[in-house]
Amino acid sequence: MKISGFSFVRNGVKLYYPVKESIESILPICDEFIVAVGKGDEDDNTREVIESINSPKIRIIDTEWDTQHWKKGAINSIQTNVALKECTGDWCFYVQADEVVHEKYLPIIKKRCEDLLDEKEVEGLLFKYKHFWGDYEHYNQSHAWYPEEIRIIRNNPNIYSWESAQSFRVYDEYKDTHQREGTRKLKVARVDAEIYHYGWVRPPHLMKTKQKALNSVHWGAKKAEEHYDQGVKIFDYGPLQKCDVFEDTHPAVMKDMISRMDWKDKLQYSGNADPTREPHKHERFKYRMLSFIENKLLGGRGIGGFKNYDLVKDK
Repeated sequence: MKISGFSFVRNGVKLYYPVKESIESILPICDEFIVAVGKGDEDDNTREVIESINSPKIRIIDTEWDTQHWKKGAINSIQTNVALKECTGDWCFYVQADEVVHEKYLPIIKKRCEDLLDEKEVEGLLFKYKHFWGDYEHYNQSHAWYPEEIRIIRNNPNIYSWESAQSFRVYDEYKDTHQREGTRKLKVARVDAEIYHYGWVRPPHLMKTKQKALNSVHWGAKKAEEHYDQGVKIFDYGPLQKCDVFEDTHPAVMKDMISRMDWKDKLQYSGNADPTREPHKHERFKYRMLSFIENKLLGGRGIGGFKNYDLVKDK
């Protein structure tokens, strides 16, 4: 059995993505790792940081992002597919540049891949998610955040990254990342492992910069420029005491990055949210009520919500 890791990134270091840590976290169980590195700004050294891992398993594909695809997140899927189509393994393990896997899960993940290798009905593996928020001690277990997602797929030429690269679909005939006609959801099995998502843990001023960069590929650069030039320059995470407290350990590869955290004095650990700003999605009454019901009354079972997969029974 062979496992290929794959990812994409652009301006990762400049925008405070744990891109090196992300790759290193799953590298031990991968036979190769393909990463599409977009040409970034002059003050970004993401490619050099990835090279510093110094592993023969890693292969970098240099790309340039076509601005005509900088809307609805299409460029993210396009870049994901660039790396995916170079994978040669039986299974393809996808991690985005802000996603890290704890080493305690690696044997579980590898065994699950081995056990399901010949179960051709299973096209992917579904992971649970932990979404960290503001610092490394708080996370959001909220209806506003996706609780699970596909991160391992079978190496099938008809499987492509879908929409803004959050998930995957099987295409009868691939035309673009946002088509729905002629696609179907993957048939998946769960794996008892979590993805640690650190996309919302960075200094507040860089969080604003990251938001602008992210929304540029969804709204277009001009609209994002106009929107963020009008607002405040520092991101407000809101009252962290209302989030869930993380009491476990982080992946070992995150040790140095966590030690560099120096923005606690810019975070809010008590009091109420600023009433003058637009509330974050998880702060809104609807999502707080749904989250309470799911987490306190239903034992974590979700109510409704879109699921871009079909679970295979008894797997």
